[in-house]
Amino acid sequence: MSHDLIIRDVRVVRPGVEEVAHADIAVDDGRVTAVGPDLGTDAARVEEGRGRLAFPGVVDAHQHWGIYNPLSQDAETESRACAQGGVTTSLTYMRSGQYYLNKGGDYADLFPEVLAAADGRSYVDYAFHLAPMQASHIDEIPMLVDEHGVTSFKIFMFYGSHGLHGRSNDQNAFLMIPEGERYDIAHFEFVMRGIQRVREQRPDIADRISLSLHCETAEIMTAYTRIVEQEGRLTGLEAYSASRPPHSEGLAVTIASYLAHETGLPTINLLHLSSAKALEAALLMAGTFPHVDFRREVTIGHLLADTTTADGVGGKVNPPLRPRDDVEALWRHVLAGEVSWVVSDHACCKEATKFGDDPADIFAAKSGFGGTEYLLPGLVGEGLKRGLPLGAVAALTSWNPAQRFGLGSKGDIAPGYDADVVLVDPDRSWTVDPAQSESTQEYTPFRGLEIGATVDATFLRGQRVWADGKVEGTPTGRYQHRPTSV
Repeated sequence: MSHDLIIRDVRVVRPGVEEVAHADIAVDDGRVTAVGPDLGTDAARVEEGRGRLAFPGVVDAHQHWGIYNPLSQDAETESRACAQGGVTTSLTYMRSGQYYLNKGGDYADLFPEVLAAADGRSYVDYAFHLAPMQASHIDEIPMLVDEHGVTSFKIFMFYGSHGLHGRSNDQNAFLMIPEGERYDIAHFEFVMRGIQRVREQRPDIADRISLSLHCETAEIMTAYTRIVEQEGRLTGLEAYSASRPPHSEGLAVTIASYLAHETGLPTINLLHLSSAKALEAALLMAGTFPHVDFRREVTIGHLLADTTTADGVGGKVNPPLRPRDDVEALWRHVLAGEVSWVVSDHACCKEATKFGDDPADIFAAKSGFGGTEYLLPGLVGEGLKRGLPLGAVAALTSWNPAQRFGLGSKGDIAPGYDADVVLVDPDRSWTVDPAQSESTQEYTPFRGLEIGATVDATFLRGQRVWADGKVEGTPTGRYQHRPTSV
C-alpha cells in the first residue's frame, strides 16, 4: 500500500507510555494510518528520522495572540514561533475590553471578527478560549458552543481592582463593560452557573466544556504593591513577586474552588500556578471537593526561570516569576504527577511596548512575554535531567490539554489521529538567543539559558512546517471547531 508520507526510523513517544519504541509512521490524508517497524518506503514522500524522538505535536493550551499586536499579525508571526518549538495547535485567550480587540460589546458581533483576522494566516492549527466579561456574554455561551465550537472559557480573578499591568481605578473603562456592571466574585459565580447550564443541556460533550481561572486576589495585590513600593527595598522581578505574593494565588484558588462546588461546575482549570502555596491550595481543594475535576496548569517560564536567573524586567508576567524555592516546588509536583499540563503563556510584547520610560521600573513595564518556541525542548531537556519520563512529557504537552479542551483528533501518534509530529534530538543542546526566534519579540527572559534538547522538524497533518532551522511552506493552520474527534 502506498502512503502519502512515511517518517522512518524514529523513537515514538506516546502519552503515558513508558516504552519508547523504534518504529515508522505512515500518514495519509493528514492522519496517521500506521505505526510500526519496517513500514517500507512506498510513499509519495519519505522522511528519515535517524533515530530521533517523535513526539505528538504540542497542544499549547495557553497563548495570547493579538494582545499587544494586531491578531492578524500575531496569527502569522507567533504561529511561526509555534512551529519552531514543535507546537502544532495553539489555544489562545481572547476577551473584549482594552488590549486584544479594544472593543466592548457582544461576542455575536466580536467573535466573527476574531475568526476573520486569523483566517488563512496561521502556520499551525488554532482555537480560542473566550472570557465572559459582562452579563450578556453569559447568555451567549450556548451560541458560542454550538455555532463556533468554543468549549472553553476564562475568568481573570485579579481584574477586580487591577488592570493588565497594575492598579486600575476604573475597571468599567478598562474592561469596556456596561455602566453599572461589576467584574467581581458575583459575576464569576454567574459565569460558572451559565457554563454548568450549558453542560447539563449537552451531556454528550459536557466533559469537554470547561472554565479556566487566573487565580490571584486583587485586594491582596493592591495592598502588597503599595507596601513594596513604599518600602523601596526590593527591585525588579523580586519586587514584582513580592507585590503579588503567593498567598494571593492560594486564596484565589480557594475562592474559585468553593464557587465551583457551590455552582456544581466540575470542569475547572487552574491556570499558570506559580508557587508552592498555589499548588498546595489547589491540591487541598481537590481533596476537599473530590467531585470537582480540577486540572492544574504550570508554565514553562515558571519551570525554567526564577526571579534571579531571568533576564531582567523582560521577565514581568502575571502571576510573577518566583524565587528558586518555588521553582523547585513546581518541579516536585510535576514529577509527582500532580500537574495536568505545561504551557507557554506566550504573549508577544515587543521592546517598544514592553518597557516604559525607565526600563528598570518593573511596575511600569507591560506584563507577559513569548516563549512557545522553548516549551517542548525546554521541558524535554530539563525533564530528562530530573527524571521525568518522556511519556509524561507527551501527556503534559499534548494529550492532557487535547482531551480537556475537546481536541479529540490531537495528542497522540496512533492511527486515526492528526499527523502532528515533532522530531526532537534530546542530545543536542543550545543557548537561547532572541535573535534566533521566529517570534517578533526582540528580547526574552530566557536569554542565555541552555536548552537541553532541539526540535529538528515539525509536521502539521503530515506537512512539514519546520525543518533545518526555518519555517517551511505557507500558512495551512485551521481553526478547530470543537469538539473534534478521531
